[in-house]
Amino acid sequence: MSGCADIPQTTAIITSKLLADGHGHAPRVGWAVLVTDGRITSTGPAEEIRKQAPPETDVVDLGSACLTPGLIDGHTHLSLSGDGRSYVEMFSDADEMMVLTGAANMGRHLRAGITTIREHGARNRVGFTLVEGLERGYLAGPRLLVSGRPITCTGGHFHMCNEIADGEEELRKSVRRLVHEGADYIKIMASGGGTVGTIPGLASYTADELHAAVHEARRFERLTAAHCRARDSMVNAVQAGIDLIEHAEFLGPDNALRFDPKVAEMMAESGIFVSPTLQAWTRYPAIVALRDVRDSGDASPEEEAELARLEARAETRLDVMRRMLDYCLVERIVPGTDSGVNDLAFGHLDYDLQLLVEVGFTPGEALQAATRISAEAIGLGQELGTIEPGKAADLVAFDGDPTEDVSAFSRVVAVFQEGVRIS
Repeated sequence: MSGCADIPQTTAIITSKLLADGHGHAPRVGWAVLVTDGRITSTGPAEEIRKQAPPETDVVDLGSACLTPGLIDGHTHLSLSGDGRSYVEMFSDADEMMVLTGAANMGRHLRAGITTIREHGARNRVGFTLVEGLERGYLAGPRLLVSGRPITCTGGHFHMCNEIADGEEELRKSVRRLVHEGADYIKIMASGGGTVGTIPGLASYTADELHAAVHEARRFERLTAAHCRARDSMVNAVQAGIDLIEHAEFLGPDNALRFDPKVAEMMAESGIFVSPTLQAWTRYPAIVALRDVRDSGDASPEEEAELARLEARAETRLDVMRRMLDYCLVERIVPGTDSGVNDLAFGHLDYDLQLLVEVGFTPGEALQAATRISAEAIGLGQELGTIEPGKAADLVAFDGDPTEDVSAFSRVVAVFQEGVRIS
């Protein structure tokens, strides 16, 4: 895991009108955070914190803003541009161009208050190169956890990243190879996806094959995440002990989405984390753009019709998500943008939080999902996700109270990484 290299060590007091610590409490009024050497030393009423601080400690006053833990995006593809091109077009770029794309994308996410990300699969050594760039101080970006190349079957989703494994022994070898190259966790393509020639509604690996990968990953103390668009792949992932399911779309072999209460019950009983990547399926960026045109009064009949079509399609996915919440999965849901794919530009975890609220989360629960719960899901619950003594001072401030108004997530006032103001 890497963050910005060579961050100067400072002592500072950060004050704001409101402080939401990530534990689900109502925001504290008039509280402050004391930061020493990049870590949170104490929190409390501003006057008490000033008394604890050394003389002449710098004070950063954020005025009427609400301070929260830094946001975590558990699903990104840094090397992809999110500019609407197809996979074939994006993967025609050289590895060197993909590294440059990743550097630009990290900056966009960091400025949007996202201080930690998981890089969910890039070609060859692109992900590892981005980590090295951060460590050397050549690049600025969020804390970065990388899977390296995603493991996939012959001809499977993202096979162009070049980590192909068929059968249990090859899966074990892939896990070992990735760990030795520096993978922070293991990503497995357990079903087809958007790659040409794959079928999203079909599982790519059996439960036994996935279990072999999980077993090997655990030997090296690595978590696992599985791309699961197919219903059967979700079942296999739960049975294999995968730590986190991505997408969870319940697709059948005909690629139709059908909620299955038995699978939802299995997921709830297993305690698995789920990242539904809602803005990806719903094409939410396109919906936002068309709504803006409509609200301006300039929408053409064709644009009105396209918006209605996209909203109807999105509602199918959102209804499945609502039904999942009936199984007490709120504390296991983590947002992930899937940024880089299709037209999913970086800098918009706020879209996923808006969609979580649309399916039944409160804004406060959405904040917890993007902070405390996400930190637990990626194995960093002791380091990140809440504002409390001993944790890294990765913080973001919003214009407005994000525990009451989900639109506040789109209004970033300040971003801190290890106590240093980035923007």
